[in-house]
Amino acid sequence: MKNFNRSDYCGNFNAKNLGEMVTVYGWVQKKRELGKLAFIDLRDRTGIIQLALDDTADEKIFNIIRETRPEDVIEAKGIIRERTAKNKNIPTGDIEIEIKNVKILSKAQTPPFEIMKSSEVNEETRLKYRYLELRNPSVQEKIFIRHKISQIARNYFYDKGFIEIETPILIKSTPEGARDYLVPSRIFKGKFFALPQSPQLYKQLSMVAGFDRYIQIARCFRDEDLRADRQPEFTQIDLEASFVDADDIMALAEGFIKKVYKDILGIELETPFKKISYLEAMDRYGSDKPDLRFGLELVDIGNIVCDCEFKVFSGAIKQGGSVRGINAKGLAGVLTRREIDGFTEEVKGCGAKGLAFVKINEDGSSSSTYEKFLTDKENEEIRKKMNAESGDVIFIIADEDETLVKEVLGILRCSLAEKFGLVNEAYTKDGKIKPNILWVVDFPLFEYDKEEKRYIAKHHPFTSPMDEDVEKMESCTYEVRAKAYDLVINGNEIGGGSIRINNPKIQDKMFKILGFSEEEITNRFGFLLEAFKYGVPPHGGMAFGFDRLVMLLVGAKSIREVIAFPKVASSAELMTDSPGEIDEKQLSELGIKK
Repeated sequence: MKNFNRSDYCGNFNAKNLGEMVTVYGWVQKKRELGKLAFIDLRDRTGIIQLALDDTADEKIFNIIRETRPEDVIEAKGIIRERTAKNKNIPTGDIEIEIKNVKILSKAQTPPFEIMKSSEVNEETRLKYRYLELRNPSVQEKIFIRHKISQIARNYFYDKGFIEIETPILIKSTPEGARDYLVPSRIFKGKFFALPQSPQLYKQLSMVAGFDRYIQIARCFRDEDLRADRQPEFTQIDLEASFVDADDIMALAEGFIKKVYKDILGIELETPFKKISYLEAMDRYGSDKPDLRFGLELVDIGNIVCDCEFKVFSGAIKQGGSVRGINAKGLAGVLTRREIDGFTEEVKGCGAKGLAFVKINEDGSSSSTYEKFLTDKENEEIRKKMNAESGDVIFIIADEDETLVKEVLGILRCSLAEKFGLVNEAYTKDGKIKPNILWVVDFPLFEYDKEEKRYIAKHHPFTSPMDEDVEKMESCTYEVRAKAYDLVINGNEIGGGSIRINNPKIQDKMFKILGFSEEEITNRFGFLLEAFKYGVPPHGGMAFGFDRLVMLLVGAKSIREVIAFPKVASSAELMTDSPGEIDEKQLSELGIKK
């Protein structure tokens, strides 16, 4: 058997190693032959070191060097010496290895793209050959940072008394929310396991079992459409603790985020983080994960237009809806009509009927889709309330659905900020960008689903109502607030959680409000209610979106960049061409027919 005696990784050598005989392994990044001189840039996961061959070297070694090609895997032995032509662009640029022996361990074909220029290749090709893209140090670095954050998470929560418990991957389907991925059972034909959307019930049962503090870096699965920050399989840093309240969990989470930013980016965060209520977030920013790095706050103008002649506005108010707007300050000189039309199509795609606007030019003139339908006084009051002046553009949305108005304006707000660079970053004393972090609290316990015509859980059916709102659960369902909290960084929901229901009667009431029959409650959640009969401590927890957190910390635009082997928007994996066909024999064993 081959004995691989690596002295160290390529990037770990420095001037302290001068004169040492070393053995290194790696991939040929680049080769240069200059007459009787030859040089190889050898790359491994830590970096690059130059291998050098002088005119005094054995001809056999020269012949081997001549055979090498980019991405060949080689072994090299030699003496570390000072480099004549130093390279300040790499940490090992002051030294090189004078080759005394070299072996080609594996030959490589010409790759479909140059490793160091993989970012210039289209995503489909990169993901098909993901194992090659992962050789690029800039891509590998993201995976190493992900690894380091997982270490920080484990050590931080271990030190806080949490223990790691693995929960099952094959579980019972309890659909409520996203679709489950289902796994047919060969033994129990006609029955299915589900892949967990989260370890929620098992971590609660761990509290019933008396473990008191649980952590797991958990794989989760949801059969839903993808976006830049979603995958069908994803990872959570999952927590649960007994005898805690919301402030306890939030303090633990703040300590973790503070440590991550300090250890990874060298940024000291101030705690406690800012808190705003769900209602304030929606009223001011149109989102329950608001980005506070820019203004463009929503303004309610319903009291001005409620009796106006323009039925688009007054009609929405009379039907119990809302008319709100945002002021894109200073954009009149840069916003073209084509761009405004583009934003109009965007909001229509989000459910709005249209987008009204007024563009106030610097010379005092204006163009508008609605002002001619209003009185001078109404237009003046709108401009005054919106704090509008020359150079501004006011956008207004009206609809009988107040929530839709807020949410669509929230989306428009973010689109304007991104397109016109309105984000106002805060910086540390040493010039690093500080994240904008806040808690959103006091969520509603329920939200009404128009399609199903019933109330559904805003978070999940195990979230506890505020103590003072328990009595309202059946009579004033829409007013009930939850003991829930979401952590938001730069407009991204990074984590969320709640204090759980530990009273069996309240849990049963919750299920019934959500429309479950007694039979459904027993079939889906009977094991949980049974466990609750034997003494369940007050408990709560949260989960961090691990992929999303890493994405923010490394400055990536998509979580695909920080997952070693990601899926594409169709949920397929291009590298292995999955999902794939199943043969007739396998289907027969599972009791499934094509």
